[in-house]
Amino acid sequence: MNKIKLFLTDVDGTLTDGGMYYSAEGDVMKRFYVRDGMGMKLLQQSGVRIGIITSETTPVVEARAKKLGVDYLCQGVRFDGKLSVVKKICSELGITMQQVAYIGDDVNDIDLLSAVGMAACPQDACNEVLALPHIHIMNHAGGHGAVREWADMTREI
Repeated sequence: MNKIKLFLTDVDGTLTDGGMYYSAEGDVMKRFYVRDGMGMKLLQQSGVRIGIITSETTPVVEARAKKLGVDYLCQGVRFDGKLSVVKKICSELGITMQQVAYIGDDVNDIDLLSAVGMAACPQDACNEVLALPHIHIMNHAGGHGAVREWADMTREI
């Protein structure tokens, strides 16, 4: 297998527990697990580029991405558009889809999960994702260490 050059993650249900918290003023808050972020930083330190790709567009995710220093932040990606966005990134980097690791949890992640070299999901992903024949199912749930677990596995490749 080619060495992983790009590590990508979904947000809701993967980097977070999938819960969305709203203030009375309509502000959205999300809970992120600090060890997931550290896993991504460790990957970066080992030379792997990291990114977040999500269908949502929120300042909360932008702030988290900035804090982590991600190489790619793709927000507002159409339901069926994650794969085309990642193909464009691969073209820019001069890498293949086989050199990409991705972790996602829901039906809008299936096309991308099916196209990357290493695919994973949190243990509480939707049934359609859990049923993918090549998927690595993490021992942890989304927002509770699944991304860190996957990052640690990816660093070993």
